[in-house]
Amino acid sequence: MTLLEIFPSLRGAMTPRMDPALWPISTRHDHSGRVCIGDVSLEEIADQYGTPTYVVDEADVRHRCRTYREIFPDSEIVYAGKALMIRAMATWVSDEGLGVDVCSAGELAVALAAGVDPHRIILHGNAKSVSELRAAVNAGVGRIVLDSPSEAVRLASVCTHRQKVLIRVTPGIDIHGHKAVSTGILDQKFGLPAFSEELERTVSVVANAAHLQLIGLHCHLGSQITDPELFRPAIETMIAQMDDIRRTHRIILTELDLGGGHGIAYMPGDAQLDLTRLAHVIDETLDDACTRNRFPRPEIVLEPGRAIAARAGVTLYRVQNIKSISGGRTFVSVDGGMSDNPRVSLYDSHYDVELVNRHSSAPLQEVTVAGRHCESGDEIAVGARLPADLHEGDLLAVP
Repeated sequence: MTLLEIFPSLRGAMTPRMDPALWPISTRHDHSGRVCIGDVSLEEIADQYGTPTYVVDEADVRHRCRTYREIFPDSEIVYAGKALMIRAMATWVSDEGLGVDVCSAGELAVALAAGVDPHRIILHGNAKSVSELRAAVNAGVGRIVLDSPSEAVRLASVCTHRQKVLIRVTPGIDIHGHKAVSTGILDQKFGLPAFSEELERTVSVVANAAHLQLIGLHCHLGSQITDPELFRPAIETMIAQMDDIRRTHRIILTELDLGGGHGIAYMPGDAQLDLTRLAHVIDETLDDACTRNRFPRPEIVLEPGRAIAARAGVTLYRVQNIKSISGGRTFVSVDGGMSDNPRVSLYDSHYDVELVNRHSSAPLQEVTVAGRHCESGDEIAVGARLPADLHEGDLLAVP
């Protein structure tokens, strides 16, 4: 039991602390109890731009980028644009020395419009069209990650100059997460199984193409990984596969892209990936695997996405209706939902919710924050604890 539960009257005298694991680093309360990010009141932002509204803290984004560069000084850090691909985001991460990975011609166009050096762009995707491949080649992107033998053939057909490529490999690692975001297992749509006939065919296509240069392999184990030890068997498999390619094709690969999927917290107390421990696991395993296979140590590439973007942002909603069901739950309906955040419906994700336009001294009650859409599953947060004096027009934020 907490002091606030023993002495409820204390709540009115205390400004709640915003969990730094969930909220942007510049989050604070102003003198009237409103939550501010970057010294701007979230209520003022909602009044000016309406709701739902995404708010992203530039200072937090830059802080995350610098943290990665400090912890992994010898690795290339590439921001996974799928987490949030807008011009400002691309500009900030590029300014901080990160590359950008894109998954479509649209994301490529955003990165180029933001001034990202094309040589620092990596094109991903399991179903790239010929037009997307041509756009990437014409833009001069640094690397294209191939997903199949036929894609290698298509890329070779549009290349008129030397193009560096990697091949995506599935190392057969199960992260034991949600099936929709477990991408290191063999039976899923991304990449080619390690040591498979399909992978061998892809390597052969690239090796025999006049304008394709195979420089490395890529893998991505999945999303929301919190155990750095999962990367150990992946690195061992990937180095063994690189050694097999050296022996079979006499090609020495110099780059190993370990993807991203670095876990962050969505709720207070959630586990997160310890980046310092990850750096140790990568360094130790790479040394052991390269020594065992007598393979020259490749450059490591990491592709954090949500680990850069997620904690920098919050979503704002206005309360539209509060309804208590006799014998059931209390529903707080807001003006957004699965149209701006489908993760709850897709993955059964959980989110924290806070009242941000004022400080309330009322006791907390358990509610379901529901979206506005015609789906019973359109819920933003189940079991959220919000003040009992919550009313229509109040502003809520989801970090």
